[in-house]
Amino acid sequence: MDGSTELLSISAFARRVGLAPSALRFYDDSRVLRPARVDGATGYRFYSPAQEARAVLLRGLREAGLPLAEVTVVLDGPEHAGREVLERHLERMRDQTQTAKAAVAVALQSLSTASSSTEVRIDGVELASAVRQVVPAAASDGEHPALDCVLIEIDDGEVRLVATDRYRLSMRVLKPAALDGGPCHLLMHTADLIEFGQWVARVHQVTLQVGPDGTRARSATQSRVLATVDAEFPSYREMLSALPSTEYRVIVDRLALRDAVNSRGDAARIAVSFAGDELVVSLADRSHAATLPAICHEDLPQLIGFDPAVLAPALEASVGPDVLLEISAADRPVVVRSADQGSFTTLVMPVALNTSS
Repeated sequence: MDGSTELLSISAFARRVGLAPSALRFYDDSRVLRPARVDGATGYRFYSPAQEARAVLLRGLREAGLPLAEVTVVLDGPEHAGREVLERHLERMRDQTQTAKAAVAVALQSLSTASSSTEVRIDGVELASAVRQVVPAAASDGEHPALDCVLIEIDDGEVRLVATDRYRLSMRVLKPAALDGGPCHLLMHTADLIEFGQWVARVHQVTLQVGPDGTRARSATQSRVLATVDAEFPSYREMLSALPSTEYRVIVDRLALRDAVNSRGDAARIAVSFAGDELVVSLADRSHAATLPAICHEDLPQLIGFDPAVLAPALEASVGPDVLLEISAADRPVVVRSADQGSFTTLVMPVALNTSS
């Protein structure tokens, strides 16, 4: 015998490893999977059973979307290089999956909004309070139209009002009295929303109807059309999910902290430091310090910088006597929560305390 009896024809090998014969020819031409023998007279390719494991791995890597150049590193390169290639590809796939999920969610939401109406009934005073709390976080420069608006999102059995100017983000979550329909959202300019908030403050309950023909609000005796803005609001959910876990918590008198921040004059930045059960507010150079009693987590960052024009409104918008500060690091957003109202949250970006800048 000439040895070919121990080999498999290209068709037989293709069936064994789950690859098409044309794919095997391509991988031969690409020098990724060479036949064990090629008949000199006919050009027929023959494969050894010992090549089966390589072929199956090759098929799996290609099905996973790994580029051919990187496949060769996994098959023939050092183990550490192959591992790095696979870990990078896994990270790419995670990113692509998240992007695809977000795109599909937006598409599903737009289809739901276009094909049906959603009705939600909310307490008027609660909605007016949410408007008052969230609106200050919106931008007002007109540079980005979506940031001059407040997002009203109806999803997961909740109504969320969200606003951001990129330096802070405020969100209030409301539990509706009734909800009928699928997820939807709308954008309202802050000026229109403020006027709407004044109206709903005088009604017991308000029903929002969002549909393909627009958005309406009605009370027991009145009905009105709401002006909405066609713009793309930032993906605030991704922003929130990307936040690092809270490492430290501080509880302090809300109004005392607000007054201490405001009393620093026209400073562009202030410093907040922690010592024992005390919170100290000062100018960036540590002068003009005010010390407030606080309940502090151990091992807090020694110093965090804030823009008082951003921090003070966040404290003003909260309710109750105390405020909870959730801190992950000195250079990461600080979560400001009402200790008495967990449904209202504000993110405040810290600033660098370089007094020479």
